[in-house]
Amino acid sequence: MLGASRMIGRYVIALVSLLVLHMRAEGAINVGITYVTEAVASGAVCLDGSPPAYHFSEGFGSGINNWLVHFQGGAWCQDVSSCISRRDTSLGSSALMETVVNFYGLLNNEEEFNPDFYNWNRIFVRYCDGGSYTGDVEAVDPVTNLHFRGARVFQAVMENLLSRGMKNAQNAIMSGCSAGGLTSILHCDKFKALLPSGARVKCLSDAGYFVNANDISGAPFIEEFYSQVVATHGSANNLPASCTSRMKPSLCFFPENVVEQIQTPIFFLNAAHDSWQIANILAPPDSDPSGVWYGCKTNIQNCTPEQLKIIQDFRMEFLTALRKASRFSPHNGMFIDGCFAHCQSEAQQTWFSAPVVGNATISRAVGDWYYDRNGFHKKIDCAYPCNPTC
Repeated sequence: MLGASRMIGRYVIALVSLLVLHMRAEGAINVGITYVTEAVASGAVCLDGSPPAYHFSEGFGSGINNWLVHFQGGAWCQDVSSCISRRDTSLGSSALMETVVNFYGLLNNEEEFNPDFYNWNRIFVRYCDGGSYTGDVEAVDPVTNLHFRGARVFQAVMENLLSRGMKNAQNAIMSGCSAGGLTSILHCDKFKALLPSGARVKCLSDAGYFVNANDISGAPFIEEFYSQVVATHGSANNLPASCTSRMKPSLCFFPENVVEQIQTPIFFLNAAHDSWQIANILAPPDSDPSGVWYGCKTNIQNCTPEQLKIIQDFRMEFLTALRKASRFSPHNGMFIDGCFAHCQSEAQQTWFSAPVVGNATISRAVGDWYYDRNGFHKKIDCAYPCNPTC
């Protein structure tokens, strides 16, 4: 368990570094960092005690009162050891964050590549608490200097954005990738409650629908991992009460257990063969000590027929869990492609061009759902490898 958790941490830090570098290299606009320094006084800080931060590109023209707040991903730290490792990276300290990133994908400011949201106020919130903004532990160990204050960070960032004009929002979306996609689910109703009652407010979860499935050895790895996250960060009081009143708090990290009670419309964007979930939920390192799955979970084209069968069964578990999101709200939307991918809204290619499901790109599907255009908004792809646009 411990070895697998450390591997997850190293994998995620490397992946996030690549994503941020990609944003810097290929985006449409350079966006500088904003530090929420006033948050420090209320203890709303990153793991190392530094202030929260975000990147803000102001809206213009008809989008001046529209807001898109996107939360960075980066998994979680589940104990003191993993949080110490995380503390000394950009996922735990704003002092170590890149000061400039480029916006592209759903944050792109060019109408040609992002026709529905290009002129909105677009915010990229940096992830530095390690608990999807659910933690709130008052005590700080002077030896480690670890601060578990994610819930306070979320509130402080929201208050700062409200003061910058979000209090006048006419349209708003809270979105996120991976752990940020989970954030957009867990805090969706909170976000809506902060905004004017007449505003159109919805949420978008990209690769945030994590499923409670056993790994290939039959062990409940991800359930045990989330239990540690919730205990370490003191998350119980900041998870949806509609869920924690019915089951233990750690189970409320799984969207399938909370979506039926969420009132705000949510769009679920996910690969049914989610590469992160296959590598870290289905086949974490501790479940595969001989490394038989290494090539497969790195590239699905390397999988044996037996491994593909297990992955297809995992896809069915994912779709079964996802049905709760569809069954309980006709206002929710989804784009579930048959690709081997993780986080598709932040990259220009996957956001605007491919994959295509039901004759729609992700950009078109999200825009149609948000603005209630073109009828049916739940698109579920066939199984890998049937979609040539992946």
